[in-house]
Amino acid sequence: MDDMKTRIEKLREKKSQIEKGGGEKRIEKQHDSGKLTARERLEVLLDPGSFVEMNKFVKHRSTFFGLDKVDLPADGVVTGIGTIDGRQVAVFAQDFTVQGGSLGEMHAKKIMFVQDLAMKMGIPLIGINDSGGARIQEGVDSLYGYGGIFYRNTLASGVIPQITVIDGPCAGGAVYSPAITDFVIMVDKVARMFITGPNVIKAVTGEEISQEELGGAMVHNTVSGVAHFVAPNDQEAMKLVRKLLSYIPQNNMEEPPRIEGEFDLSVDPSIDEVVPVDPRKGYDVRDVITKVVDDGEFFEVHPYFAQNIVIGFARIAGRTIGIIANQPKVYAGSLDINSSDKAARFIRFLDAFNIPIVTFVDTPGFLPGVAQEHGGIIRHGAKLLYAYSEATVPKITVILRKAYGGAYIAMGSQHLGADLVAAWPTAEIAVMGPEGAVNIVFRKEIESAENPEEVRAQRIEEYKEKFANPYMAAERGYVNDVIEPQQTREWIARALEMTETKVEGRPKKKHGNIPL
Repeated sequence: MDDMKTRIEKLREKKSQIEKGGGEKRIEKQHDSGKLTARERLEVLLDPGSFVEMNKFVKHRSTFFGLDKVDLPADGVVTGIGTIDGRQVAVFAQDFTVQGGSLGEMHAKKIMFVQDLAMKMGIPLIGINDSGGARIQEGVDSLYGYGGIFYRNTLASGVIPQITVIDGPCAGGAVYSPAITDFVIMVDKVARMFITGPNVIKAVTGEEISQEELGGAMVHNTVSGVAHFVAPNDQEAMKLVRKLLSYIPQNNMEEPPRIEGEFDLSVDPSIDEVVPVDPRKGYDVRDVITKVVDDGEFFEVHPYFAQNIVIGFARIAGRTIGIIANQPKVYAGSLDINSSDKAARFIRFLDAFNIPIVTFVDTPGFLPGVAQEHGGIIRHGAKLLYAYSEATVPKITVILRKAYGGAYIAMGSQHLGADLVAAWPTAEIAVMGPEGAVNIVFRKEIESAENPEEVRAQRIEEYKEKFANPYMAAERGYVNDVIEPQQTREWIARALEMTETKVEGRPKKKHGNIPL
């Protein structure tokens, strides 16, 4: 009997079969390897009951190498729209239980569909990668798929937030979609990212290395800088996505989420003791940040990479801000190749999504050394200068202590367009530190003196009195105010209020040529 009831039962049966993915044995194997399935991951990520799946019935159409005899439910990827804290997001999750999550033509078309939909709707895109790579049986159609995804990632960059979770293997060309997105989260001991695997490397170069050592989560979080976060498991990775989105607007036309209410703008008096007056002593700049921001909550980004600079999200008086801060306890806060790249890319993200930039400065300069010079510190440092100069969002800077030479300029100075700059009484704004400056300026006098050390000490004190303080810069108007540490939170809050309506134009052009 063919009636509506029969057809509905058939529909439900089809959906149920598709939702089983690769079947019970493969799901069990997925669980045994410490991983959730694609659908389970989406359940953890999204608000309960909010997921609307799309293109569930899509099938591949390849007939090569026996694929015409293989059923691939949902073609190995689950796609759709859901909500996170009530805000819509577009999602795709590759299903490793179906042909190893391999990407073929229709698999890619499903991802491209949801990418296009995210752009039309102006909502974030979250991709969960767990795939053996290109579906070799489909040949160039798989390559077409990757190219289409990369192209859409690029068009969406700076328009909607894009977040990638690596929850398994991600190798070969597949790595370039995550690399274009804004933030990459990797699951420790489970995620793998590399262009060529250990076997190919051994065959070509003779080097022997394990998959974990080559492209594991901690490698990409500490050494390469490809990944921004590491999570111990799938559940925690999804929590990181949710937390990250709480600071970010839906698209580049919206303002970031804001918490309304009355806020106490005072700072714990212990902040006065955090920064040593002696510029040779280190401290953890996060101790300054957590005392200044709302509820002491600082969501650090890239915490394990280029640790001489600290970046991340926080709030002051309910407003989302992005923070860039030198870290004096690592390389004395010097800027190097990796820290310049790390900060520059974050600044460009903040600028694209209307998030004010707050900079805390304590740096003696760019890191010296042959490796840095030959590695292109000039080119990489220029990215930081470029990013600050290009940004049109509110830019607020607080100079805590050392601010020397080119690094002073590079760290959100007024000369690169900072809207408001304050300095603590401990600030030293000069071309270089007192000792180095005296050795250059008074070299002949010191060398010819009867007591060189006495003359050097005298000149150092004179230099400190004249230059190693915030007051000359304040006299020139390069620093708008010298404030007490306990006034920092209120000063930044007022600065955010003042710059809330900021409008700043730029010359008309297709785009600039950042020194990549």
